[in-house]
Amino acid sequence: MRITSVELAGEVAKGKTLPMAFARIHRALDSEWIEVTILVPGGERTHHVQADCDEDLWSMAECLQAHLDGHKGTNSDIHEYYDLLQRLAD
Repeated sequence: MRITSVELAGEVAKGKTLPMAFARIHRALDSEWIEVTILVPGGERTHHVQADCDEDLWSMAECLQAHLDGHKGTNSDIHEYYDLLQRLAD
């Protein structure tokens, strides 16, 4: 089994009904890039992450964690997103 795409919904702010942000993460078969699109109320932005580069994966994990959780997290918070990205990188 291979995971090729994942959709994530961020935290819901107090008093709101929708998450602060969403993310679509996709890697095409045989691609060396993971495509990450972060959707926030102001628009969306797509990032291309090199699948075999731990630095790129960690940096993207930090970005995902901050947008989806709504605050800068600890290493263990970020590591959850890194693990998810790593699953698509394998």
